[in-house]
Amino acid sequence: MAKGFRMGIEILSLLLIVVLFGVLALGLWVGFGLIAVGLVAMMLASTAPAELVFGTKVWGALNIWDLTALPMFIWMGEILFRSRLSSDMFSGLAPLTGRLPGRLLHANIFGCALFAAVSGSSAATTATVGRMSVPELTKRGYDDRMIIGTLAGSGTFGFLIPPSIILIVYGAATEQSIARLFLAGIGPGILLAVLFSGYTMIWALMNRERMPEREPATSWGEKLRALTLLGPTILLIVAVIGSIYAGLASPTEAAVVGVLGALILSAIGGSLDWQSTWEALRGATITTCMIAFILAGAAFLTVAMGYTGIPRALAAWIGEQGYSPNLLLAALVVFFVILGMFLDGISIVVLTTSVILPMVLAAGIDPIWFGIFLVLVVEMSQITPPVGFNLFVLQSITGRSIFEIARYAFPFFLLLVLATAILTLFPEIALWIPQTMLAR
Repeated sequence: MAKGFRMGIEILSLLLIVVLFGVLALGLWVGFGLIAVGLVAMMLASTAPAELVFGTKVWGALNIWDLTALPMFIWMGEILFRSRLSSDMFSGLAPLTGRLPGRLLHANIFGCALFAAVSGSSAATTATVGRMSVPELTKRGYDDRMIIGTLAGSGTFGFLIPPSIILIVYGAATEQSIARLFLAGIGPGILLAVLFSGYTMIWALMNRERMPEREPATSWGEKLRALTLLGPTILLIVAVIGSIYAGLASPTEAAVVGVLGALILSAIGGSLDWQSTWEALRGATITTCMIAFILAGAAFLTVAMGYTGIPRALAAWIGEQGYSPNLLLAALVVFFVILGMFLDGISIVVLTTSVILPMVLAAGIDPIWFGIFLVLVVEMSQITPPVGFNLFVLQSITGRSIFEIARYAFPFFLLLVLATAILTLFPEIALWIPQTMLAR
């Protein structure tokens, strides 16, 4: 009897996977696709009224106070995307990177890191920095593969460096502290920036013939002016993250601070008008609604999967295998990378968390650390074809094919794998800052 039930679970699992990829292949929005799979699961595995379960679960999933930070951070990023802050940031970084091996290529890396710290979005980070840097670096004779590669890899910082939208989604889905997740993302974000910058230096030293002629040295006065251009960005980062660290604001309140700061900076820079304000608000609304539909669909699918018994059976099967925590994490890396070839990052997080997290907790893995691990792996999906959002953004900027861009980004994909391995060996990279700061 038990064997027959287990076979039923396997057939049902295969059927639901076919339904999921079927509805996605038909072009149905991800959120509605998840709802469709949930309805099929409940019809096949439960006699409970699907409409009542749907209404109750969706309301509970979206009626979470922490989620109010989501539209505010998205709005902040949209405002800054349309302001002079982004161009000032690139102009401020250029004189400061001129003496490093690789020179202005580092402006891509540090520019993405800075903009990620005020936008929370990977695609917005890639698009904003790319629109400024690609024409400028191409005009100065830098190698195309490094221009595109550094931008593709560094654009993923938007997922990791706080205020990260995907960390807010993970925190809401798993009931973890968003403040702790934000602080946990700082160390790995710095690690990635160092790895990318280090690789760029090594490449530049080994390929001197492919680097342009060195430009005249910048004076201390020019460097000082560059620092003043970076001042507004740094001030906004300190206001948002510093208010959380100091205990003056929750993540939601810090998001409001960020929006007000972005509006003030845009007004001072002369880029705040009714047209740009309306476009920023409209863009934030569209993105927020998209994420809300995905969260709603994932919440319903989660409870539907509970009725099928698939998560329990899967967790029990993995428990029977006796995998060590490191072996489990290695298997999850492969699983998420494959999944990332077909789904966007937020969909991956909300779709898999309810199934994966019980196994992770049973293996004794810290859920805050696992959130950062998950984001690092999901970052890989941003630069893997055929559905790599950073690849799509760069295709629109450069006109290159998706697979050509993916080839240029491949070294940075390997660096993401290396960063994930380092984080696994040294979990304190993510956990030290939240444990130290929030323990005070």
